Amino acid sequence: MGLAVGSTMPDFRLRDQNGNWFDSKDHIGQRPIVLFFYPKDFTPGCTAEVCSFRDHFEDFTDAGAMVVGISSDSQRSHRYFARRHRLPFVLLSDPKKLVRRKFKVSNRFMSLLPGRETFVIDKTGCVVLSFEALQASGHVKHALKIIKKIQENESLSPEV
Repeated sequence: MGLAVGSTMPDFRLRDQNGNWFDSKDHIGQRPIVLFFYPKDFTPGCTAEVCSFRDHFEDFTDAGAMVVGISSDSQRSHRYFARRHRLPFVLLSDPKKLVRRKFKVSNRFMSLLPGRETFVIDKTGCVVLSFEALQASGHVKHALKIIKKIQENESLSPEV
């Protein structure tokens, strides 16, 4: 299991599918982040997972959240994958698995497959959900439930 709920999101900097830098520090304080680690572009389970995030993308953005996918695939692979499946969110390339290690996402199935784990990070950079499952299903449902709770709490909090 990855980073525990209550942990602070580690700082990281990776390139996205278009070659742009994504620095985690630039997003703290802006909005909640749904960060999901998946094993590999173009595999059946991973395609189902990212397409599920795509299909619910508007639900996440309407609730004020940013969606980001990470795997060890190359920027080029991510670019083709994002185009092929019309993905509206950022895919980050972590070829050396440095960010995967920072988030403590371990391998599964006799250590042969990279882990599949979804994190929800609130605006302050605190991990409020860590959901791990080998199957692709369930990640979107759990993340969206937490994002909606965050949105409800923000709308209930008094303005400063």
